[in-house]
Amino acid sequence: MRVFKDNAGRQWTVEINVAALKRVRGLTGTDLMQVIEGTLIEKLIRDPILLCDVVYAICKPEADTRSPPVTDEEFGRAMAGDAIEAATTAVLEELVGFCPSPRDRANLGRVLQATTKVMERARDLVEKKLNSGELDRLADRLLETAGNSSGSAPESSASTPPP
Repeated sequence: MRVFKDNAGRQWTVEINVAALKRVRGLTGTDLMQVIEGTLIEKLIRDPILLCDVVYAICKPEADTRSPPVTDEEFGRAMAGDAIEAATTAVLEELVGFCPSPRDRANLGRVLQATTKVMERARDLVEKKLNSGELDRLADRLLETAGNSSGSAPESSASTPPP
């Protein structure tokens, strides 16, 4: 079991088991076992709406027992920023632990580590470019080029008098 907190300060427990898989499939149409094929990790990471729907489906029994019960709409309102990242980590780590085959668990764990490493490297690269001023210089060059080209466009033949 993994836990995370939403932005309303509520703690949620993520536990992947067969009942949770069935609930997620029934409520969202998402087969969490696609994670073994390698396609689901990217979908969950890139689509926060899908991720939050999946997490809510996993946590639905807990949401229903809260007083008052937490609806999917209320759950979604409390999911942004760090809460989404924490929920993503909790779901993916639970999926790794759920895999029935030790080889699949090991392979999926490696895929998850590699994905995390690539994402961190991409973030580092973006941060480096932002800090270096490279993006500002590129924007300045593009704006300069756009400014120069707008004044040098040839006139249309309709506005040019015949010779």
